[in-house]
Amino acid sequence: MTEKHAGGRPRKYKTVAEMSVAIDDYFDETAFDKITITGLALYLGFTSRADLINYEGYSEEFHYTIKKAKLFVENAYEQDLRSKGGSGPIFALKNFDWKDKHDVKHEGGINIVYLDKAHKDL
Repeated sequence: MTEKHAGGRPRKYKTVAEMSVAIDDYFDETAFDKITITGLALYLGFTSRADLINYEGYSEEFHYTIKKAKLFVENAYEQDLRSKGGSGPIFALKNFDWKDKHDVKHEGGINIVYLDKAHKDL
């Protein structure tokens, strides 16, 4: 009798060390201005960005490894923005929760002080 599989596809990377080597290889083999999240996902053999991001939830070690890789990609976009500018890096950085707007929050009331008696009844 064959042993039943627990369900779902088996993980592509069983250990953090194995995945870390593959991530380092991608960064070593890819020109800095060509580094992307989807490029990393493809290099690692995934079929979507979500597959890569899902590894963050497997363990604290995988979470740290993926977060660090994403930070490296984010740094590449930020460096590109400083050297070339343009809307491409801006758009990419917005996917890393960067914002190009300021949120101003006003709290409290307005206190009006009347200087003379003529304006008191307004």
